[in-house]
Amino acid sequence: MFDDKIQKCSILDEVYSIIQERKKSMPKGSYVASLFKGGHDRILKKIGEEAGEVIIASKNNEPKEIVYEIADLWFHTLVVLGYHDISPEEIYEELIKRFKK
Repeated sequence: MFDDKIQKCSILDEVYSIIQERKKSMPKGSYVASLFKGGHDRILKKIGEEAGEVIIASKNNEPKEIVYEIADLWFHTLVVLGYHDISPEEIYEELIKRFKK
Protein backbone atom coordinates (compact mmCIF):
# COMPACT_ATOMS: atom_id res chain seq x y z
CA MET A 1 0.00 0.00 0.00
CA PHE A 2 2.63 2.54 1.10
CA ASP A 3 5.55 1.47 -1.15
CA ASP A 4 3.80 2.04 -4.51
CA LYS A 5 3.10 5.66 -3.69
CA ILE A 6 6.57 6.48 -2.41
CA GLN A 7 7.96 6.65 -5.97
CA LYS A 8 5.66 9.55 -6.79
CA CYS A 9 7.43 11.58 -4.12
CA SER A 10 10.46 11.68 -6.41
CA ILE A 11 8.90 14.54 -8.39
CA LEU A 12 9.00 16.63 -5.21
CA ASP A 13 12.68 15.80 -4.83
CA GLU A 14 13.33 16.75 -8.47
CA VAL A 15 11.52 20.07 -8.13
CA TYR A 16 13.35 20.77 -4.85
CA SER A 17 16.67 20.05 -6.57
CA ILE A 18 15.86 22.59 -9.27
CA ILE A 19 14.83 25.12 -6.62
CA GLN A 20 18.17 24.65 -4.83
CA GLU A 21 20.07 25.00 -8.10
CA ARG A 22 18.21 28.22 -8.93
CA LYS A 23 18.85 29.54 -5.42
CA LYS A 24 22.57 28.93 -5.89
CA SER A 25 22.94 30.26 -9.46
CA MET A 26 20.17 32.91 -9.41
CA PRO A 27 19.73 32.87 -13.21
CA LYS A 28 18.16 35.88 -14.87
CA GLY A 29 14.53 35.33 -15.80
CA SER A 30 14.01 32.52 -13.26
CA TYR A 31 10.79 32.75 -11.26
CA VAL A 32 12.41 30.88 -8.37
CA ALA A 33 15.41 33.21 -8.38
CA SER A 34 13.04 36.19 -8.32
CA LEU A 35 11.34 34.75 -5.24
CA PHE A 36 14.69 34.37 -3.48
CA LYS A 37 15.72 37.88 -4.52
CA GLY A 38 12.45 39.16 -3.05
CA GLY A 39 13.40 37.63 0.27
CA HIS A 40 11.71 35.65 2.98
CA ASP A 41 8.64 37.90 3.17
CA ARG A 42 7.92 37.59 -0.55
CA ILE A 43 8.15 33.80 -0.38
CA LEU A 44 5.85 33.68 2.64
CA LYS A 45 3.39 36.03 0.94
CA LYS A 46 3.15 33.52 -1.92
CA ILE A 47 2.39 30.74 0.57
CA GLY A 48 -0.46 32.79 1.99
CA GLU A 49 -1.83 33.59 -1.47
CA GLU A 50 -1.68 29.98 -2.60
CA ALA A 51 -3.27 28.70 0.62
CA GLY A 52 -6.13 31.17 0.12
CA GLU A 53 -6.60 29.95 -3.45
CA VAL A 54 -6.79 26.34 -2.21
CA ILE A 55 -9.49 27.38 0.26
CA ILE A 56 -11.52 29.13 -2.45
CA ALA A 57 -11.18 26.21 -4.88
CA SER A 58 -12.30 23.79 -2.18
CA LYS A 59 -15.18 26.05 -1.13
CA ASN A 60 -16.28 26.15 -4.79
CA ASN A 61 -16.03 22.35 -4.96
CA GLU A 62 -13.88 22.49 -8.11
CA PRO A 63 -11.71 19.32 -8.12
CA LYS A 64 -9.50 20.36 -11.06
CA GLU A 65 -8.94 23.78 -9.53
CA ILE A 66 -8.18 22.20 -6.15
CA VAL A 67 -5.49 20.03 -7.74
CA TYR A 68 -4.03 23.01 -9.62
CA GLU A 69 -3.94 25.24 -6.54
CA ILE A 70 -2.51 22.55 -4.26
CA ALA A 71 0.26 21.98 -6.82
CA ASP A 72 1.03 25.71 -6.57
CA LEU A 73 0.95 25.55 -2.77
CA TRP A 74 3.25 22.51 -2.69
CA PHE A 75 5.66 24.21 -5.11
CA HIS A 76 5.87 27.34 -2.99
CA THR A 77 6.21 25.20 0.13
CA LEU A 78 9.24 23.58 -1.50
CA VAL A 79 10.62 27.09 -2.05
CA VAL A 80 10.22 27.76 1.69
CA LEU A 81 12.05 24.52 2.44
CA GLY A 82 14.79 25.58 0.03
CA TYR A 83 15.05 28.97 1.69
CA HIS A 84 15.78 27.22 4.98
CA ASP A 85 17.87 24.42 3.40
CA ILE A 86 15.45 21.81 4.72
CA SER A 87 15.16 18.83 2.40
CA PRO A 88 11.87 17.13 1.53
CA GLU A 89 13.48 14.02 3.04
CA GLU A 90 13.10 15.61 6.48
CA ILE A 91 9.38 16.06 5.84
CA TYR A 92 9.05 12.46 4.59
CA GLU A 93 10.74 11.22 7.77
CA GLU A 94 8.38 13.26 9.95
CA LEU A 95 5.35 11.93 8.08
CA ILE A 96 6.61 8.37 8.39
CA LYS A 97 7.06 8.83 12.15
CA ARG A 98 3.49 10.10 12.39
CA PHE A 99 2.11 7.35 10.16
CA LYS A 100 3.71 4.64 12.26
CA LYS A 101 2.10 5.87 15.50
